[in-house]
Amino acid sequence: MSRDMNQVCRTHDLLWLVFDTLRFDVAVEQWRAGLTPNLAQLLPHGWEQRHSPGSFTYAAHQAFFAGFLPTPASPGIPHTRLFAAQFAGSETTGPGTKTFQAPDIVSGFRAEGWRTICIGGVGFFNLQTPLGRVLPGLFEEAAWEPRFGVTERESARYQFEAAAEKLAQNPERPTFLFINVAALHQPNHFYLDGTPADSVASHAAALRYVDAQLPVLLRALKQRARSTFCILTSDHGTAYGEDGWTGHRLAHPVVWSVPYAEVVVGTERGVP
Repeated sequence: MSRDMNQVCRTHDLLWLVFDTLRFDVAVEQWRAGLTPNLAQLLPHGWEQRHSPGSFTYAAHQAFFAGFLPTPASPGIPHTRLFAAQFAGSETTGPGTKTFQAPDIVSGFRAEGWRTICIGGVGFFNLQTPLGRVLPGLFEEAAWEPRFGVTERESARYQFEAAAEKLAQNPERPTFLFINVAALHQPNHFYLDGTPADSVASHAAALRYVDAQLPVLLRALKQRARSTFCILTSDHGTAYGEDGWTGHRLAHPVVWSVPYAEVVVGTERGVP
């Protein structure tokens, strides 16, 4: 890791944008075909392939919030992490790692006075059950409505509008915004008119839909007092019949391989 996240966090807000269930192969295919133009503008060199620490949402996000983001899909020495909750013997914590004396990253930021915001998507963020409150409960502010969930065709638009509204408040306060984008998750067949069942094609159509909604979020980021360091990733992929497998929470390359990118979105307010 070449970035010093201690320095980054002194000068930038943070966005973790998790495209729940997005497959690496689909993300790359759509990028190469020019079908995700807003993501292409953010990621001129495309997506990096990484390995998820979990095969389904709850496991992956528990790891994320402990600092274990998807790992580069290449062998070699342990890859140094951007963030870590301090514990003895960690082999992936380096001088540039932002390390917290806390059980998780979100609590660590809160202890430093950051505003922490969760815009929920899939069921593990829906605030409707004790389990659905575990992950969003880490944040100072957590928002979820049925229209943010997997059955709403316009979920990403509603999620990004809610995020933009939050970002318009307290623009000077350091902010960590997390968004779990629900649209890629099953069911997604309704992103292809007349398609009765979910498929890789409808999964790709859902990504194109999400891409079309991104300007709402990007405009809001550019109105902040600080530039924003953004992590764009998936938590895991999902299978649509490959080798007989369907869904996730299973060990198959289409589940473990996820797209990942880091990018800075600059402010338009004249503040570096």
